[in-house]
Amino acid sequence: MSAPTVSDLRERVRGEVITPDDAGYEEARKVYNAMIDKHPSVIVRSANAGDVMAAVDFGRENGVDLAIRGGGHSVPGFGTCEGGVVIDFSRMRGVRVDPANRTARAEGGATWGDFNAATHAFGLATTGGIISTTGVAGLTLGGGIGYLDRGFGLSCDNLISADVVTADGRFLVASPEQNEDLFWALRGGSGNFGVATALEFRLHPVKDIYGGPMFFELEHAGDILRFYREFIATAPEQFGGFPAFQIAPPLPFIPEERHGDTFIAFVSCWAGPIEEGEAAIAPIREVAPVVAEFVGPMPYPALNSAFDALVPPGLQHYWKANFVTELTDEIIEAHVQHGPKVPVVNSTMHIYPINGACHDVAPDATAFAYRDANFATVIAGMWPDPAENENSIKWVRDYYDATAPLSEEGGYINFMAEDDQDRIRANYRGNYDRLVDVKKKYDPDNLFHVNQNIKP
Repeated sequence: MSAPTVSDLRERVRGEVITPDDAGYEEARKVYNAMIDKHPSVIVRSANAGDVMAAVDFGRENGVDLAIRGGGHSVPGFGTCEGGVVIDFSRMRGVRVDPANRTARAEGGATWGDFNAATHAFGLATTGGIISTTGVAGLTLGGGIGYLDRGFGLSCDNLISADVVTADGRFLVASPEQNEDLFWALRGGSGNFGVATALEFRLHPVKDIYGGPMFFELEHAGDILRFYREFIATAPEQFGGFPAFQIAPPLPFIPEERHGDTFIAFVSCWAGPIEEGEAAIAPIREVAPVVAEFVGPMPYPALNSAFDALVPPGLQHYWKANFVTELTDEIIEAHVQHGPKVPVVNSTMHIYPINGACHDVAPDATAFAYRDANFATVIAGMWPDPAENENSIKWVRDYYDATAPLSEEGGYINFMAEDDQDRIRANYRGNYDRLVDVKKKYDPDNLFHVNQNIKP
């Protein structure tokens, strides 16, 4: 039987099928990271799960690469491929909230901005990312670190079920009651096991938060990091937040003469009673004089989208990351040495807390294995000018080389670069072999390999 043609695919698909001959192809093939310049043979803008099944069948039967583009934020460029098929979820961004049961169901292309807009109307939220343009599916399948994780766990800990198209083109539901092995693997195992066409989440009562960014002089960087190490160990679980090295953008709350200066920043998010917010973040103010701040009560979606403008599509990206159990004096010294060298306003370094409720889940209960780590560090190189590639990549690598030996062997899968494939086993620790078994069952021929790949 001959392999299906593009004409056959068009007959099966309700959404758009875009090839290099079509007018919108150049725009359709663009991805978030402008370093990535690939030319897929077919882009399927799916309208429903049936379209996804058709695209998976087409890719498998033609023996070509298959890439999945959900929210589209993949830094290594896994949302595209050369000469293969891209399943593009940009037409599937719906979010349906069930306020009575405190659940929400998001389609595969929904972003956290889409999700928060839908749930906020009911005074509800779940753990999402730090940037609202990030995709719900990609973030969740890799684990899901965000402002609310100390109180409610990772995004994947709040996942109730997922609709999945597997490598053989079947549509399955993965949940604690159905295809339990697949459900286990999806929670941290990323896109290795199928295409998530919809995800259902548990929600929590969060409407407004108290928080925002504060900027401190670089001379206090060590003080801020040492304070953070001690404070976050026992802080109430309603407190989320992280330190960052950040060049000051031209924002109204920052004195104009300080625009472009580098600071140690602290972004706080108190998700408890709003009237307790000022007292909850007061200890941060006592560490050092605040140069500038935008702190107060605000809707949770406002904080979740506060930094979107710093990371528009079309930047150059190169990231490195590690989990950290303890912020030792030695690693803090490495941060103080390398963080202030952040090259441009878009680049940054964040140290996210992943203790609290994240520690309430056993390391083998989901694919996300680092339940004993207290922090997830990301050195996020992001810059607009390709002429700065060498300099900016060097900053990331030098910083990583100084901090990695003082960190855990593995890192957060969603922060991995394209050249981190040799770290896959370390990222999953004791869960790796079980993930391989699930991969063999659901994707024995490794159709889903355009990712941080778990090989069958």
